[in-house]
Amino acid sequence: VNDTDCTAFLQWALPQLELRWPGFRKVRRQVCRRLKQRMRDLGLDNYSAYRARLEADPSEWRILDECCHITISRFFRDRGIFEVVRRQVLPAIAARAKREGRDAQVWSAGCASGEEPYTLKILWDVEIASGYPGVSLSIVASDADKAMLARAREGCFEQTSLHELPLPLIEQAFDRRGPEYCVKPKHREGIEFLDQDLRTEMPPRIFDLILCRFVAFTYFAVPLQRKVLASMLERLRPQGYFVIGSHEQLPVDVPELAALDSTSQIFQKRVLSEGP
Repeated sequence: VNDTDCTAFLQWALPQLELRWPGFRKVRRQVCRRLKQRMRDLGLDNYSAYRARLEADPSEWRILDECCHITISRFFRDRGIFEVVRRQVLPAIAARAKREGRDAQVWSAGCASGEEPYTLKILWDVEIASGYPGVSLSIVASDADKAMLARAREGCFEQTSLHELPLPLIEQAFDRRGPEYCVKPKHREGIEFLDQDLRTEMPPRIFDLILCRFVAFTYFAVPLQRKVLASMLERLRPQGYFVIGSHEQLPVDVPELAALDSTSQIFQKRVLSEGP
């Protein structure tokens, strides 16, 4: 069983899961390792035998789909994007929420082991909150991988997950426990972790900021990307912000969204006129 065989198998199987091979090319080894383990568990010698298993047992597709969950995550991933979120987006959201007498609402979609929502909460608590008294931040963090969500709820990370996070934030926001860095309790408040698959379920709220990075616009097939994007935009407040990952692009031209001048990965939802 070699890499070429796995690649050929993925090129056949991924479209049937509404996923796209180009998104998996660089991370295929993570998926191939899991597939090889699954085939060993089933006593199968090669991908032809596993393909026959899939065709004979439709329930196996769910297990294959779980093997395709990519779990790369770290704090402050895409530092340039997070600097804009830190200096421009979060203060704007806080100011608006204060004007409107409400809390700020954020959704981290595909949160993996939680580094993204914790980054946002730490930035808010350490740098934003004092300037906007009375405004609290609520974060919904969703993912389809139960094991990743369990790690996220635990809130403890190895040092390698923190290497892009500015040192002052590490010193203020984490407690050291042996080799791990654990998010302090006050920076866990207001984060709700949800077991949800973007393809079938989304939180029924309106958000000031939605981050969807390295999930839909990397791994989903384009028709599914369009469907997910449309559902997300319904949940984004007018003038709210939408963030995608570096090297990602939206599947269609979206008239409701305008890219910020400072980065092509952060968009603001326009207030469209009703017309005549």
